[in-house]
Amino acid sequence: MSKKEKNRINVVYSTNPNFKFEEEDASEELTLPNNQQHLKVYLDRLGGDKFVSRVEGFIGSKADLEKLGKLLKQKCGVGGSVKDGSILIQGNHRDKLVDLLIKEKYQAKKAGG
Repeated sequence: MSKKEKNRINVVYSTNPNFKFEEEDASEELTLPNNQQHLKVYLDRLGGDKFVSRVEGFIGSKADLEKLGKLLKQKCGVGGSVKDGSILIQGNHRDKLVDLLIKEKYQAKKAGG
């Protein structure tokens, strides 16, 4: 199946030769300006003494989210990933992340316990 066919939704097969397929429009996601983004930084505890800092609430394209994730990982000097619309940073870097996001003109605050 080609990439173009994967974007078709709600149709498995049609015998109508004039049928127009509905397609998902991936270009609709517009990234809000930094000062309109309301980000929340959580601290999650994994097994043992491991922590992960999670940034959520980003509204925009996946490319912009990954760009922000890369910046945060570089500034903290640790690894992490971008999954399901959130940025995961290894370790307890919640205070540093909030400071970095505020410097980048995002509206960020701590959330959770």
